Amino acid sequence: MNAEKHFGRFYSSIIEKIERQHGLVFLVIDPPNQDPETAGKIARLAEEAKIDAIAVGGSVGAQGALLDETITQIKENSSLGVILFPGNIATLSSKADAIYYMSMLNSLDPYYISGAQIAASLPVKKSGLEVIPTSYIIVEPGRAVGWVGRAKLVPRELPYLAAITALAGQYMGSHMVILESGGGAPKPAPLQMIKQTAELINVPLVVAGGVKNKEHARAVIKAGADIIHVGTAIEHSSSNIKQAKKKLELFSNAVRKAGKEKH
Repeated sequence: MNAEKHFGRFYSSIIEKIERQHGLVFLVIDPPNQDPETAGKIARLAEEAKIDAIAVGGSVGAQGALLDETITQIKENSSLGVILFPGNIATLSSKADAIYYMSMLNSLDPYYISGAQIAASLPVKKSGLEVIPTSYIIVEPGRAVGWVGRAKLVPRELPYLAAITALAGQYMGSHMVILESGGGAPKPAPLQMIKQTAELINVPLVVAGGVKNKEHARAVIKAGADIIHVGTAIEHSSSNIKQAKKKLELFSNAVRKAGKEKH
């Protein structure tokens, strides 16, 4: 087995950036929430603000021609890597660079643990996408993703449950772990939960959902996260380009500062 084939180009570049910066920001663009042209403009701003990559998807409506055109516009307006963040098995596009191949480890429905992954495996292989095996762990409040995925939400006051779930995911082969509080959550996963999870695993830890401001971003990275997802906080400013760029810069600067402090 060739290590280069096992760890693809996108994943390897992310590992190198984590080792160098100790904290990254991925902007989440969900196609149903803005038209492709707007997504392209936001991608250009993201690159100017030194955002590290763009994750596309997150909802059940991110698919088909809308998904393809959104990624096309992102690619035409920036050189940032694009990773698919699937909300269902239809969130596939060969125009992206990679895909989080996610298993929702704390779902009560086998479909979200392994069923969707089996159904999507051959189409993903045919797409040529770089696959990043990812453990997806839903933390209270969970919001829409928790409801759709029938997750047994990890209680916020029991951080060790997230940590040992993440460790199990790593032992089963995941190359990344996402602690997801749900899009639009009032706050991200608790700092103690992030800290305990980061101490147990040695694959990149992503914190998604509820990272609403630079203070959240800085605290989450300092607690041990390697990557944060920001999406809803920027979507609310997508109609105001200057405001969107300022927010992106605040997130980027906060994460870089926290990465230096953490190191």
